[in-house]
Amino acid sequence: METVTLRTDRLVLRPPAADDVDAIFEACQDPEIPRWTTVPSPYTREHAEGFVDLIARWWADGSQTIWGIVHGDVLVGVVGLHHITPHDTGGSAELGYWATAESRGRGFMVEASRAVIDWGFAELGLARIVWRAVAGNIPSARTARALGFQYEGLMRQALTSPRGRDDGWAAGILASDDRIPVAWPVALG
Repeated sequence: METVTLRTDRLVLRPPAADDVDAIFEACQDPEIPRWTTVPSPYTREHAEGFVDLIARWWADGSQTIWGIVHGDVLVGVVGLHHITPHDTGGSAELGYWATAESRGRGFMVEASRAVIDWGFAELGLARIVWRAVAGNIPSARTARALGFQYEGLMRQALTSPRGRDDGWAAGILASDDRIPVAWPVALG
């Protein structure tokens, strides 16, 4: 698959490149990122280099599409569609993201994720996109709810990371959904 650049009112989404390694390395020093994601801790510069190399391979084989989120000239996060599975009646993928500490609370992740979701449904013909997060990751859940994801449940010990196993929240959005946020049965503060 050819790489794609997406643009929103405030952001440019483009596949991370070698020039982004230092920014990715610095962002992943924030303990909140490995706390809630599969990012290893401690996170080394070699991890960032390997991540950028993997992204290029994932785009090439069409299995995952990952973008760096850029505001001005600053990388403010990463968003992507993971585990893309084509199907005759529309494929599926999982939305994943993390944001730098400095960029949180500015609406960048909702804006970037909305562009990725729109692209996935329109260009990849996806029928469904799932979101999963470690139970208790309220900021991620607020983002997913704002995007119109419908809460689907608690998955006990279903998420694995370098920490081991975690309970996870799951939600989904269909191409046919209106994307209007609805209440979730978990407290999001």
